Amino acid sequence: MSRRGLLTGLLVSGLIGGGTLAAMPASAEPALVPLSPSLVGQLLSASSGEMPVMVHGATLADAERAVSATGMQRVTTFRKIGVVVAQATKQQVDAARTQPGVTYLEGDQPIAVHAAPSAPPQVTTRSTSLLATRGLEARQTLFGANGAALDGSGISIAVIDSGIDPTHPAFAGGKVVRALKSTCLDDSNTDTSCIKDVPTGVDTDTLSLGGHGTHVSSIAAGRSVTLSDGTTVSGAAPGAKIVSLSTGAAVVILSADSSLNWVLEHHAHPCGDAVPATQCPPIRVVNNSYGPQGGGKFDADSATVKLQRQLVKEGVVMVWAAGNDGGDGSKSLTNPPAQDPTGGIISVASYNDQGNGSRNGPVSTFSSRGVKSDPSTWPDISAPGQNILGACRAYLPICSTGLKPQSGPGILDVGSYNVLSGTSMASPQIVGIVALLFQADPTATPAEIEKVLKSTALRYSNGAPYQQVGGYQTSFDKGTGLVDALAAAKALGAHGH
Repeated sequence: MSRRGLLTGLLVSGLIGGGTLAAMPASAEPALVPLSPSLVGQLLSASSGEMPVMVHGATLADAERAVSATGMQRVTTFRKIGVVVAQATKQQVDAARTQPGVTYLEGDQPIAVHAAPSAPPQVTTRSTSLLATRGLEARQTLFGANGAALDGSGISIAVIDSGIDPTHPAFAGGKVVRALKSTCLDDSNTDTSCIKDVPTGVDTDTLSLGGHGTHVSSIAAGRSVTLSDGTTVSGAAPGAKIVSLSTGAAVVILSADSSLNWVLEHHAHPCGDAVPATQCPPIRVVNNSYGPQGGGKFDADSATVKLQRQLVKEGVVMVWAAGNDGGDGSKSLTNPPAQDPTGGIISVASYNDQGNGSRNGPVSTFSSRGVKSDPSTWPDISAPGQNILGACRAYLPICSTGLKPQSGPGILDVGSYNVLSGTSMASPQIVGIVALLFQADPTATPAEIEKVLKSTALRYSNGAPYQQVGGYQTSFDKGTGLVDALAAAKALGAHGH
């Protein structure tokens, strides 16, 4: 059988991603390792050149041995999950499928940031989302286990996105403690980790022609800033520190996975062992406002899922934007890795606070829905994601789509804030609140953080009816309801003075 014929047969028979070739006589060909759908697509469309492949092994040694035996060119290694990333030809991929200890071969695929067009009727020039989440009230009335006001202090968050502008007033005063950039698919890359350090004063967002990462980072942990018109805007956890991992504006899963792997390897000491935690705290939560357009099937064998499950085991919460593909519940449009049922991996739908901090507004029409018949595809919780005011310089591409540019406090901060919408904006709201919760109880596990968020969420009335699923009242469009930072923090022991 030709190589193309074999691949087409795999597609038709639905055996990709975990099936076996049971229909073939045992003596005809050896058992072949399953391929991810993305790799099948690469093989069917590629020329004779090389393509990026993630070789999964039962152990890391198995994956490394297969790469060496087939002559693939190693790019980087995800040590803790037994994956080697390599450049390979079709012939080398075929050869790897019969190597001992290889369990899965995965391809690269494009993904997108989850920002939606901002064109709803209500457009605010005020920051109201912290009213809707009761995050501002929590910060003003509660204290953490460290005795400080509940603002996320003592916590670092990681943001995997287009980059960050550390010169923006939202991040003044050493807010960004480490900045990195993924270079895995850069032909000039000589760093086998694929992740390069960038000086924390360098604007990686402008370098990637982005803007998205700066906006997202400011929603999670931007400091409180008074704008030129006298209004105040703040992130959900203004006391938290930020570790920014830039994938560039055109994101592929390999760059994002390499960034996740860096967090897995360094979350305990993100600035190195020699830097004290008081200056550079451990990473306790990761924001992921990206994913494939149109959702997709959850793949438990993917590197993304293996990486995030290991991160959760090591005490790090994973937060995902659910996606901006809307839907009516007839099929799942939610972000695939966000569907992971593991406790501590949280999928976030977008809520519209109607520009006034309302706690009984609608779920955003663009927010991706799960399929009605399968609760595993439903979002976990909602957070404000519509018309969110954040750091976004008007000259950057995504920021120029905002409806209400506003100027910051300085004479050079013209048009430095803007309003954007998307589950990309909802996810960092949850990330900041998770930082508050870890400050309230540093011993909490990721599963406990998710449980307290879902059990204290406000069941706002708009949208699909709630159903009892796995101990929670939840729904296919908005999950368990609107996050309530005040109730969640109190449930974890945060107290007032």
